[in-house]
Amino acid sequence: MPTVSTHGASIHYETDGDGPTVVFVNDVGYGAWLWGWHNDAVAGPSETVVWDLPGTGRSDASDGPLDVATLAAALEAVLSDHGVANAHLVGAGLGGMVALRYAHRYNRARTLTLYCTAASGDAVDEAALSGLALGGPDSLDGAFSPAFRDGAPDLFEQISTWRADEDATGDARAAQAAAMAGFDAPPLYEVTQPTEVYYGLDDPVVAPEDAESLAANLPRGSAAAVEGRHCCYVEHAPAVTDRLLAMLDEHAD
Repeated sequence: MPTVSTHGASIHYETDGDGPTVVFVNDVGYGAWLWGWHNDAVAGPSETVVWDLPGTGRSDASDGPLDVATLAAALEAVLSDHGVANAHLVGAGLGGMVALRYAHRYNRARTLTLYCTAASGDAVDEAALSGLALGGPDSLDGAFSPAFRDGAPDLFEQISTWRADEDATGDARAAQAAAMAGFDAPPLYEVTQPTEVYYGLDDPVVAPEDAESLAANLPRGSAAAVEGRHCCYVEHAPAVTDRLLAMLDEHAD
């Protein structure tokens, strides 16, 4: 289980599969469990890299405030440590912002797949984001639709266990949320990688129009709506991962 030190924190990451590298970047507070559905579909034809943001899972908390540039630098440290020449980036929420900053600043990004991401922290509903924190009475309400939660009680019992083991809490989660709220995208016309933006039609954290605006301002961006809330890409993982696999295949060379 490799680790790399960056900005005073030891960052944990895991790899699986073999082939072109696909890197997953977490949303605020969430642990690696978030990518279990994607990892199962992608690992094999591709190599996957899943890493814990500072203060999440087995990664140390940062000594000071976090911002998206610092998280992008942490991602660069992970990829450099693992010897990755180039990678397809998949990020959700805060992770999508990290992917945007990384693609603009560093030279390893081949494609971007962004879930429930906006170009600015000003577009983030901070109250709704706070409501997703572990321990709140409605922490799953903004993430998943009622129909999905009611139809899979055993799954949500498992998700609760995973969250208790892996999610960031307290100051560590607050630092991640502040990084998301403080984000301002680089000039989007300079982010030239093929990019697909997916958004939840009922996402309380990032409104559909803000995700669509992000896609429209990227030179090679496209947007697609998904039924559901802030974790719509988990709720509809089979369909979403099929689209991801198609994109990876299209840009395999």
